[in-house]
Amino acid sequence: MDINKLSVNTIKVLSSEMIQKANSGHPGLPLGAAPAAFILWANALNHNPKNPKWVNRDRFVLSAGHGSALLYSLLHLFGYGITTDDLKNFRQFGSKTPGHPENFETPGVEVSTGPLGQGIANAVGMALAETYLADKFNKDSYPIVDHYTYALCGDGCLMEGIASEAASFAGHFGLSKLIVLYDSNDITIEGNTDITFSENVGDRFRAYDWDVSLIADGNDMNAILKAIEKAKTSDKPSLIEIKTVIGDGAPNKSGKPSAHGEPLGIDEIALMKESFNWDYEEEFFVPSEVKGHLASICKNLEDKEAAWNTMFEEYKEKHKDLFSEWQKWHSNEPVDLSDIEEIWQNSGDLASRSSSEIILNKIIKYVPNMIGGSADLAPSNKSVMKNLPFYNKENRGGANIHFGIREHAMAAIANGITLHGGLKVYIAGFFVFIDYMKNAMRLSSLMGLPVINILTHDSIGVGEDGPTHQPIEHLAMLRSTPNFTVIRPCDSNEVSAAWCLALKRTDGPTGLILSRQNLTLLEGTGKEALKGGYVLRDSDNPEIILMASGSEVELVVKAYEELKKQGINSRVVSIPSFEIFEEQPIEYREGVLPKNIRKRLAVEAGSSFGWHKYTGLDGDVISIDSFGASAPASVLFEHFGFTVQNVVKKSVEIIKAK
Repeated sequence: MDINKLSVNTIKVLSSEMIQKANSGHPGLPLGAAPAAFILWANALNHNPKNPKWVNRDRFVLSAGHGSALLYSLLHLFGYGITTDDLKNFRQFGSKTPGHPENFETPGVEVSTGPLGQGIANAVGMALAETYLADKFNKDSYPIVDHYTYALCGDGCLMEGIASEAASFAGHFGLSKLIVLYDSNDITIEGNTDITFSENVGDRFRAYDWDVSLIADGNDMNAILKAIEKAKTSDKPSLIEIKTVIGDGAPNKSGKPSAHGEPLGIDEIALMKESFNWDYEEEFFVPSEVKGHLASICKNLEDKEAAWNTMFEEYKEKHKDLFSEWQKWHSNEPVDLSDIEEIWQNSGDLASRSSSEIILNKIIKYVPNMIGGSADLAPSNKSVMKNLPFYNKENRGGANIHFGIREHAMAAIANGITLHGGLKVYIAGFFVFIDYMKNAMRLSSLMGLPVINILTHDSIGVGEDGPTHQPIEHLAMLRSTPNFTVIRPCDSNEVSAAWCLALKRTDGPTGLILSRQNLTLLEGTGKEALKGGYVLRDSDNPEIILMASGSEVELVVKAYEELKKQGINSRVVSIPSFEIFEEQPIEYREGVLPKNIRKRLAVEAGSSFGWHKYTGLDGDVISIDSFGASAPASVLFEHFGFTVQNVVKKSVEIIKAK
């Protein structure tokens, strides 16, 4: 038998057997897409299984992450350290072969995928990062950054809106080293795609300014390889549509929706093996011919990295300054600017979005690998790095990015840039629109990606734009997301702290929640905010603790003064970040919020959800647990009870309550 065909059949058998053993999984894509994936990995993909993190490797993203058995079979065969026992533990607790690929669990997995469309958008970010770093570091005959990004997706990925956003972005910016293999099998869970998905996908991608190829037979590996090689010569991103049969090789399942997401069954696997002339009785078996063939391929792959390493050693000597920058850019060390006095030199009353802009433009002197942009809201988000160019086809070195009105793709592209390595990424949008971004933000948290999210217009302070633009539940939503740090600063000094905290993170994303309206620069704010929560005003033997974040901190400070006039001692606690505060030692937290002071009032122009852990049974929250309204901000704050008088009134009620 042809060695490539035998290798493909091995992938099909391994994938089917691991799904059968788990009694769970998706055999349809692994069976249909095995020829395309194998020929890519064996003949086109530059990678080194001995060093999965080789910086100049081609990236492979399984956007259709439900087909994880395919990826694990490839990783096993190509020597990425995925053992036979790992395959047998597919989808089991603690295994290296979880149900969907997780980059923090499995060597060789570039990105956690599963939610359809995310992977192709991540791949766009990786391809963008490659062009930016190549523009910065490549010199003369030293193309030290020179690799492709491949994504394998299916019909489901290309139905998702995020895929359209990302593809439009990639085509506009001419990301020519992005190659997408489209497993076009015309089947989804509910049946044939013609029940809901009937456009000409190739024409759609041509309209996005992509090169498009069509392979009529998904088993024609020569044709697939030729299409990949042709795509490498294009000045556009490329879509290779490969017509496949879902569950190909399983006699009674191929071409049927049932092949998508359920085990084939022992009898069906036996029939498939019979059709392959598979004469091996042992389960999870890899023929010796396949082992030998792949060992030879892997040796060539090692040689490719060795050649690159030789070139890189010469580059170090010829371009010492650039090499020094390269090391800094790729170190992934925490960036600690908390001792840079310039960062803390703030004056005047500014909206926190405006002070963020000032601080961002100070930061870039110390963080030269910063790259980022906004979803067409930069003038409102105040998120442009001034005096730096914008990224485009003609200037790959532009650090500012126009993402367009594509919030979801923006967040996923940022994940891809971060995953690629070498760059510090921020993105910006209106806080209310994280509803569009949430899935990608959640994946940032899951993968531990330090993406910085500038999220402005943080409350009913948006005013006349009305309830569609006024975030209410969004703080609670983000705070409830594991490994996502939320920081809502009350003035410019706390914005400085917020940026310092965000830059220091290396293992997860941060949201900077910023105001549209001006905020007073309060006395006493500053580096204490680095602890996430701190005492801003105090009294002897306080009867009540007033706590707030963001714009409402000034409100409780004023209420503190009014209460003092009435002979009531209180304490003001600013809590810009629940997450950072809860990282502090218990002794510190007890010092800020002593258990013996049970009378407490929290004030925040958003949902009350989450504050009760600080206010306790004897406390209360002034909040908004309804949608907002369209009116000037001052009118809305008064209407919803965010006034000094109401805070004082509520405080007195709490103190008097038994």
